[in-house]
Amino acid sequence: MTATEALIRELADRSELADLVARHSLWIDEHRYDESDRLFTEDVVVESRRGEVAGIDALVDLVRAGHDDNARTLHNKSNLVIDIQGDTATVRAHDIAVYVLDDKTEAIAAAVHQYRARRTEKGWRFDRLEVSPIALTGALERAL
Repeated sequence: MTATEALIRELADRSELADLVARHSLWIDEHRYDESDRLFTEDVVVESRRGEVAGIDALVDLVRAGHDDNARTLHNKSNLVIDIQGDTATVRAHDIAVYVLDDKTEAIAAAVHQYRARRTEKGWRFDRLEVSPIALTGALERAL
């Protein structure tokens, strides 16, 4: 592989991994659980303050338990740091989430997401996610 080909591959990999992170937010916010296999491996492991789960079905159950009672959610990932080593990668991202509790109140959460990914026949997929909470507000009265 030439230096140019290697650079193109790395840039394509970085783009695909960043897209997966963005799609993870949409997956939660828009309840796109039928797209789980586009983001995660079947054996994905997730650790969060709600516990540890393994497998896509258990992950969907965990997310639904934490989000489905809200009127809406809006997750925003930023500050992506992507490290690629062959067919595996890690991605670190900041996550700020707005939880719309009802038409008058919301709450705000902040966390660091540590993703691990591997290249599969269908492209990059996350096989591990560790969510480390930083802050969570109580219900806030809506100003708008």
